[in-house]
Amino acid sequence: MEVILLERVAKLGQMGEIVKVRDGFGRNYLLPLGKALRSNAANKARFEGQRASLEARNLERKGEAQTVADVLDGKSFIVVRAAGETGQLYGSVAARDVVEVLAAEGFNVGRSQVDLNTPIKRIGLHEVVLHLHAEVEIKVELNVARTAEEAGRQSKGESLTSADAIYGIDEDALRPEDFFDPDADDRDDRDDRRSRNDDAGSDDE
Repeated sequence: MEVILLERVAKLGQMGEIVKVRDGFGRNYLLPLGKALRSNAANKARFEGQRASLEARNLERKGEAQTVADVLDGKSFIVVRAAGETGQLYGSVAARDVVEVLAAEGFNVGRSQVDLNTPIKRIGLHEVVLHLHAEVEIKVELNVARTAEEAGRQSKGESLTSADAIYGIDEDALRPEDFFDPDADDRDDRDDRRSRNDDAGSDDE
């Protein structure tokens, strides 16, 4: 399918260019979202007649997107999710969750603007790209943790899968005697001697 682009589309072309795309991409994405027209004589004439207004609208949208980008770019958002000791989430964080998190903070971003092809499945700090406009792209950070308190510690560089984070144990401060009883061998020797003495007493009777 050949289409006329009504705006810049990443990795495809600029406004006014005629490009060839897969039928499904054209029918399911470009055409219904108003990003392109089917390439034919009527639509070419239509585009040229609307070109000035389309360019003006594009500049306006770009300006609006840039205003949001100036505030949103680089911000960090806490996402609280249940997870196991290894950091594996009981579920995942998908594009729709990102939209909800941003909306809760007052940022209106569409699901199609969130570049997250693979859902997040572990706690940690995750970078997510947002396409606010064809020419405006930013990055935000998702701080995925079990609690808001853990998210605060994680933002300072702490690993939430360490023994210290989970059980309050400082792994670096652990000593061998924390794992083994140093008196265990002495007790075993005393028990062996006591057992032999008991056996000897029984033989005398």
